[in-house]
Amino acid sequence: MKLGLNLGYWQRDADDATETVLAAERLGYDSVWTAEAYGSDVFTPLAWYGARTSRIRLGTSIAQISARPPVTTAMTAMTLDHLTGGRLLLGVGASGPQVVEGWYGQPFARPLARTREYVEIMRRVWRREEPVTSDGPHYPLPLPDGLGKPLKLITHPLRAEIPVYLGAEGPKNVALAAELAQGWLPLFAFPTKIEEMYGESLAGRDPDFDIAAMVMVIVSDDVQAALDGVKMMLTLYIGGMGARQRNFHADIIGRMGYAEAAERIQALYLSGRKDEAFRAIPDELADGISLVGPPGRIKERLELWRKSPVTSLLVMGPRDEPTLRLVRDLVLG
Repeated sequence: MKLGLNLGYWQRDADDATETVLAAERLGYDSVWTAEAYGSDVFTPLAWYGARTSRIRLGTSIAQISARPPVTTAMTAMTLDHLTGGRLLLGVGASGPQVVEGWYGQPFARPLARTREYVEIMRRVWRREEPVTSDGPHYPLPLPDGLGKPLKLITHPLRAEIPVYLGAEGPKNVALAAELAQGWLPLFAFPTKIEEMYGESLAGRDPDFDIAAMVMVIVSDDVQAALDGVKMMLTLYIGGMGARQRNFHADIIGRMGYAEAAERIQALYLSGRKDEAFRAIPDELADGISLVGPPGRIKERLELWRKSPVTSLLVMGPRDEPTLRLVRDLVLG
């Protein structure tokens, strides 16, 4: 199992994680990942950390496809991959209707078809086999009935096949990742339920397909306080990170077997009763998707992840070197 560090969003001037990333690289972490929603972008912090490191791989978790045309993401990825010596792992995803339609002003319809078309265009850009064209309905190139002509990337990529990961939660999206990408980035993974939830979707994956699960890790002797930290994150995602009619995070919690709880959490959150929404999250759910407690407890619960299809743990939470070292020793032995 590989070990990575997920930093999440960059939010303020004081949130420079350079020392954390340098420590992770010294300790042998395989990768570091950044994120975007509707604040900081995903690529700029990654370039910042990439310029200060030499070995650790650099992942986007995720670059939202509605934020950029596919050729823009392909150009950005190619440039960053070149500048960092071939260390980029490009995670992309459709996000959700609340962000896509509310922030980017783009239609959310047909996310699977859009994602497929998006990835295919990026790969045509990187391969430089011919001027890039696409007759797909979502990203036609060149624009029909316009003055443009097909173009080829001016710069030769360092790698013509930059690894692509998909952020996916629904079974069809996960199946698309297994078919199309080098890896899958599940936001919420319950290790003992992955086979039940996604076994059919993952059946056709390549042997080296990377399931890189984002896992909140809180080292603490107070297990309940640690679980409450996980529940605070879940409260926001289940309750508020999505439209009332369509919240993929709530949906995935439902498929884990907590549909009634997810419905109640979202209803409470959207009615302004956030404290009650927090209290409605089952401890068992928070515990199942995270690694919390004293080191011995985390070591014991890691066995559930080792027995699962997960191949990379992208830990969220640890920032200081002693904790990063402890997590490394627990995961890698």
